[in-house]
Amino acid sequence: MKQVVAIVKPYLAEKVLESLKRAPVEALSVGEVKGYGRQKSYLSEYGPSEYSLAFLPKVEISLWVDDARVEEIVRKVVEVARTGRMGDGKIFVLPVIRALGTIDIATGDRS
Repeated sequence: MKQVVAIVKPYLAEKVLESLKRAPVEALSVGEVKGYGRQKSYLSEYGPSEYSLAFLPKVEISLWVDDARVEEIVRKVVEVARTGRMGDGKIFVLPVIRALGTIDIATGDRS
């Protein structure tokens, strides 16, 4: 199993999620994040002055998928999220060493 982490522009997040609606994913999480990449010296050109010396808003989509499906998932994200402009985001593919379900503290049962 692998974890695919896609950091995308906020206005593209819904489109990415829609493209993954029928994708073979084991689990998915979404969160708002802030950061910068190569565009850090150009921040003032990409948004209001409040971002000129701050981090840019992004959306992080984390997916857990079978090894055989990783390329398919990455391809779907790239098709939707790539605009060709600086700040499109990044995709990381990480190995999952171990995955545990939640543990019911009262009984110790795992789900």
